[in-house]
Amino acid sequence: MFNVIPHRQYINADFGVETYESLVDKDGDGINDQTDFLQSVRRYIATKPKYKSKYYRTGYPDDEFGVCTDVIAFGMKGAGYDLRELVDADIKMNKRMYQVDVVDKNIDFRRVNNLRIFFERNAKSLTTDLTDVKEWQGGDIIVFKTHIGVVSDKRNLRGIPFIIHNGGIFYEEDILEYRTDIVGHFRMS
Repeated sequence: MFNVIPHRQYINADFGVETYESLVDKDGDGINDQTDFLQSVRRYIATKPKYKSKYYRTGYPDDEFGVCTDVIAFGMKGAGYDLRELVDADIKMNKRMYQVDVVDKNIDFRRVNNLRIFFERNAKSLTTDLTDVKEWQGGDIIVFKTHIGVVSDKRNLRGIPFIIHNGGIFYEEDILEYRTDIVGHFRMS
């Protein structure tokens, strides 16, 4: 059984970990991108989107539904990045790498494998070793084989961060130690 909130939560300072702050502020709002992204993710999950995979002509869900990739997309949008446009441009320049037969910018940025490739190419790749707790920061992106989420600024008793995602009824969970399918850990700026 997964270890879900509510239970005791810890923060970086409890483990002597300095909180990472990006030097970039893409949208010029005075909030560094790492913090801005995490705050935007929290705003998005506060809407409690129901998990449902469907196509949107505008790309971004405009109703009460969403999938795991939308957590990333709305977080990035809130920090000044249009993930839809960024992924579309990268796919068009590197179609063979993405193995996309038909490019469709309204759905391509909502596919886990496409985001994994995009982040491998355009973000800082970080450790997947959970024991290296100082390397896991709130606002990092974690990719699993068929799922994606955001590293929380909350941690468990062992310093392992919680994950913010849309994968069921809970949006922030202490599940990282139980996952054996981590394929990437990234930081945008």
